[in-house]
Amino acid sequence: MKFEVLTLFPEMFDALKIGILGKAQESGKIVINATNIRDYTKDKHGKVDDTPFGGGAGMVMTPDPIVSAIRAVDPEHKYKRIYLSPKGRTLTQSVVKDFSKEEGLLLLCGSYEGIDQRAIDLEIDEELSIGDYVLTSGELPAMVVINCVSRYIDGVLHSADSVVEESFSDNLLEYPQYTKPRVYEGLAVPDVLVSGNHGEIDKWRKEQSLQITKERRPDLLVK
Repeated sequence: MKFEVLTLFPEMFDALKIGILGKAQESGKIVINATNIRDYTKDKHGKVDDTPFGGGAGMVMTPDPIVSAIRAVDPEHKYKRIYLSPKGRTLTQSVVKDFSKEEGLLLLCGSYEGIDQRAIDLEIDEELSIGDYVLTSGELPAMVVINCVSRYIDGVLHSADSVVEESFSDNLLEYPQYTKPRVYEGLAVPDVLVSGNHGEIDKWRKEQSLQITKERRPDLLVK
């Protein structure tokens, strides 16, 4: 799968060259291209922002560099074009699964006070938020999207079960996990997990998931 990222800070995406995503890129399972929006400005000083019409604090990214960059990296509109914005629909596991079926994603990272609405109207398919809070720019949300979606690409994870038995896979939070040693600082692994009875283990895990979800995210049970 291909991720085309439009950003003012392409060097931030070097962080994705390590770990699981780094290996996925080396093997060709995913491709991440970070394009600097400044490369498409006509301003000789590389300026990509200006004061907002109507007044207000801060600066707004101008439309032409954004539109030009989008059309350059995705001239045939093959990829789903997403603007990372607190105004967008919220990223959920269901949304992640849908995105993983796309041929590719184009992720636009805004900065300053946002981007000119005309760039959104002309070129963006969807606005997307990763939560009800505001960040200084869209690079971290774009990385979150890449990380989440990449996990659903065949061969990225060592075990296909990892995307099945995890939080939010069935609108429940994940059950507690344990490994060796069996007793640590007086705390023991629940007996059922070392019983060898897989039916009882599955039952325990489901009960734990339900209880944790009730306590911490009851809104998921409504869904």
